[in-house]
Amino acid sequence: MQHAIEPHTPPKTSPYLDARKEWDERYGSLISRANNWRRAAFVALTIALLETGGLIALAMKTKVVPYVVAIDNLGRTVASGPADQTTAVDDKLKRAALFHWVSDLRMVTIDGVAQRKAIDRVYTMIASGSPAQVEVGDFYRLAPPHERAQTRTVDVEVKAAFATSEKTYQVEWSETVRGLSGQVEGEERWKGSFTIAVNPPSDERLIRLNPLGIYVTNVSWSRVL
Repeated sequence: MQHAIEPHTPPKTSPYLDARKEWDERYGSLISRANNWRRAAFVALTIALLETGGLIALAMKTKVVPYVVAIDNLGRTVASGPADQTTAVDDKLKRAALFHWVSDLRMVTIDGVAQRKAIDRVYTMIASGSPAQVEVGDFYRLAPPHERAQTRTVDVEVKAAFATSEKTYQVEWSETVRGLSGQVEGEERWKGSFTIAVNPPSDERLIRLNPLGIYVTNVSWSRVL
C-alpha cells in the first residue's frame, strides 16, 4: 500500500518579523553610522574643551616680568636683572639706585632745570611720611640748592656703597666745591647710613618714576674729618 506524498509547504512567517527585518536592513546601517559620528563628535568636542581649558590656565599663569637695567652718568650699564627676582643681582641694583640718589641729593648746579629734576628724583625715592622725608626736607630748607648755586657748585662722586644689614646701606662719597668760575675751593669726604624698603610698583605712573620700587625710609650723614 502506497502512501500519498503531501506537497511541501513553506513555514509561515509573521508579518511583524518581515517588517522588522526589512527595517533593520534599510535603516540599521544608517543608525549605526549615525551613532559612530555622534561618538566621534563627542570625542572631538571633549578634546577641544580640554585644549581650551589648558590655554586658559596658561594664560592665567602668564605674567609680565619687568627687566630693569641700571646705568651710570656716562650711560654705562651698572647692573641689570628681573625686578621681581630675589637674587644676588638685587643688591647691585639697590646699591646703584643709592649711588644716583645720594648724588642727586647732594649736588649743587647753576643749571636750574637740572637741579629741579635732581630734587624731583630724590623725593621720588623717599617713602611718604618717613623720617627720611623730614630729614631731607630740613636739609633743603636749611641749605637751599638754588641759593648755594649763586656762589658755588658741588660735584658729587660716590665712592662706595655696601650693606650693613638686610635693609641698611652705608655710602661713602666725596664732594668737590667749585666757584662760579670753575676753580676748586675745597674737597670734602662724607659718609652716610641709608635704610631702604622695596615695594615693586604695579601702577604705570609709578613704574616710570621708580621702576625698582626702592624707597629710602631713614637717613643720616656726616662729614669725614
